[in-house]
Amino acid sequence: MIPQSDRPYIFINSAVSADGKLSTFERKQVKISGKADFDRVDELRAETDAIMVGIGTVLADDPSLTVKSEERRQARAAAGRDENPIRIIVDSKARTPTDADIFKKGKGRKIIVVSESAPKDKIDALSKMPETKVIVAGSDRVNLEEMAAQLKNEGINRLMVEGGATLNYGLISAGLVDELKIFVGNLIIGGKTAPTFADGEGFSEDLIKKLVLEDVERIEDGVLLTWKVKY
Repeated sequence: MIPQSDRPYIFINSAVSADGKLSTFERKQVKISGKADFDRVDELRAETDAIMVGIGTVLADDPSLTVKSEERRQARAAAGRDENPIRIIVDSKARTPTDADIFKKGKGRKIIVVSESAPKDKIDALSKMPETKVIVAGSDRVNLEEMAAQLKNEGINRLMVEGGATLNYGLISAGLVDELKIFVGNLIIGGKTAPTFADGEGFSEDLIKKLVLEDVERIEDGVLLTWKVKY
């Protein structure tokens, strides 16, 4: 586990159903929260240096990861920052489509993190996209610790992660997550194959991660839980 001083402060923001699901078994996005929570998330985006998702989220949802509020974008610009945080995709095999929304919507830098096993032609194609840098970390798949250190060198001090389940698990298991902000919505999705907040291999009993509850806030018909991760 690398020292926190050698990587960004990393927090995961997520919305889950009351039974802990991110989406349906079809991997289709479900509206879990409402306008008040969307505005909260937009404010978080505006306050951070970078936003990260995994390739699965890009292929399933094609998010733009932009700050929606014009006022917040202008405030960032007035402070000498890009209108949008740096948008980062963790993509071991360089599968990010060159027509993805992050390349079409919103100004600002993009970083695609790949492994050494990614095909060269796909890396070259992504490298040619506007304001886009490809970072290599790891051999067969992205080494998240190595990636975190490289992102720190890119000037990223505060990093917001917006999923998905595999990336969440990987970051937590690598000891890279400092804080969780989880909105729990008022619906049941169900399904043994539906993605949960943290999928992956799972932890054995002696390696289960413990959390410290920092805050509880009711938002509309759901609740926002803020946790610190205990290592």
